[in-house]
Amino acid sequence: MDVEQPDGDHPHGGGAAAPHSHAHGPATPVSAHLRRVIAAVLIPFAVAVVVGLILLWPGGVPAHERTGVGFDQQVQHGKVTKVEELPCSAVNPADQGTCQQDAIEVTTGPDKGRTFTTVVHPAEPRHYSVGEEVVLTYAPDAPAELQYTVVDVDRDVPMALLAGLFAVAVLLVGRWRGLTALIALAISFAVLSLFILPAILHGSDPLLVAVVGASAIMLVALYLCHGLSARTSVAVLGTLVSLVLIGVLGSVFTSWAHLTGNTSEETGLIHDLYPNIEIRGLLLAGFIIGSLGVLDDVTVTQTSSVWELHQADPAMGARKLYRAGMRIGRDHIASTVNTLVLAYAGAALPLLLLFSVAHRDVLSVATSELVAEEIARTLVGSIGLVASVPVTTVLAALIASADHPAEPLTTGRGRRRRPR
Repeated sequence: MDVEQPDGDHPHGGGAAAPHSHAHGPATPVSAHLRRVIAAVLIPFAVAVVVGLILLWPGGVPAHERTGVGFDQQVQHGKVTKVEELPCSAVNPADQGTCQQDAIEVTTGPDKGRTFTTVVHPAEPRHYSVGEEVVLTYAPDAPAELQYTVVDVDRDVPMALLAGLFAVAVLLVGRWRGLTALIALAISFAVLSLFILPAILHGSDPLLVAVVGASAIMLVALYLCHGLSARTSVAVLGTLVSLVLIGVLGSVFTSWAHLTGNTSEETGLIHDLYPNIEIRGLLLAGFIIGSLGVLDDVTVTQTSSVWELHQADPAMGARKLYRAGMRIGRDHIASTVNTLVLAYAGAALPLLLLFSVAHRDVLSVATSELVAEEIARTLVGSIGLVASVPVTTVLAALIASADHPAEPLTTGRGRRRRPR
């Protein structure tokens, strides 16, 4: 399963590799026997993923469109053309203070050029200014005066610019590997939007859909970014084992802790619109998908580290490779687990502040379903992440060391030369 890679930069620690780089050469190909063993494991897995995609692929009309239940709203764009202040009592006699009346011109859709007004109460968090671009929802079946509603600021230009800067940065630094990484990212979004979300809405089991979708993303992303080789295959195997562990632990502990997953307005609304969707399955699906990106990074890093160690000393046995690889892996674990916890704390900071204001002790906060759900997500993902290090390292050490030469070959000048 080892193929020569195109010229590029060599990945080290999860990055991309250039087989003809001056710093490192390509990984020494493993024997035909080991390639057959790896293929015997991964080819049936890849076939099962393809079959799962075919069987679960969403077809027909979603339930909410068949029954007429859901949101018959379109997204349009508009611009604020006029802003006036008026007493809130002019809109509602019971209100006090000064409100803002905005004139909005519709700039897209069938009613382009139409103007409507909306009143913004002083208590509302967002106020608009003249010339500001806004996002509108259009409900064609509503009364004329209620068809358009301002829902947000139009952020298309700054977000597109930010995405462009990200792509340029990845291409400048990553070169060929950066391009393949961007392609893999696009494919991941495609699998999520074209398969995972529609399949769940069509009534398929969320956990099964997440497992199939995450497996497809993993196979495409790893092989596309790092090449079709035994080294990449080891990373795939390590990631697969860890995802299975995350799925099992997530299922056990969400059931044991009675975590329903129905802790937000969004999940409540989904349950109302789609009562057949198993919300706890949706929670477990989030465990799987949320852990995949970090796992890919760790397994690729560990595999690359072991392969580089083996290339530096081809006579190093599997045990020494494993010990050296684990020294690197322990550093990676320490930093990555801390990253996961801090990432959740940063995202949930407003929620944590509310609990602090309510003078609730740490234990009661941690065991409330709203927070316990995220703690379980973080801890289960972290356990899978920690487990991926020894699993991937031992696989990489066994395979990398399996074919080291008994007698090193020498060049005419007496220097050692690795066999190709």
